[in-house]
Amino acid sequence: MRALQGRLAAHGVSFSHWTFLRILWDRDGLTQRELSEEAGVMEPSTFAAIKAMEELGYVSRTQVPENRKNVYVRLTAKGRALRQKLEPLAEEVNAIAVQGLKNSAIETTRKSLLAMIANLSRLLSRSSPRSPSRSGRTSRKPRGS
Repeated sequence: MRALQGRLAAHGVSFSHWTFLRILWDRDGLTQRELSEEAGVMEPSTFAAIKAMEELGYVSRTQVPENRKNVYVRLTAKGRALRQKLEPLAEEVNAIAVQGLKNSAIETTRKSLLAMIANLSRLLSRSSPRSPSRSGRTSRKPRGS
């Protein structure tokens, strides 16, 4: 991660912006909520990153009149153009990481990591991280009463 961070920083892109850019390069026009889910980060973190990316001219945020609740994030021409500059940096870091490894070992590792990610994704989708409901609490008398 640090090897890539340094390369991205040379182009003025933070690692968190890289994460969102990669998702949008493949699936432009997601809602902020969908983007949060894809990136695996909390919505406030996504909001802050997208706001900063909008100020940098990488993305635009829009709402549709039929559903003012959803905010859609779309790449600008500047955001799309970053792909040609940044993807080769990630490919370079990946090439360095697997240097000296056999293709079969690389493939096994990738398959294993993808399986682990899928397993954890299924676990997360089954358990919804909601805060405890106040309505289910029983009232107590204050101590000393």
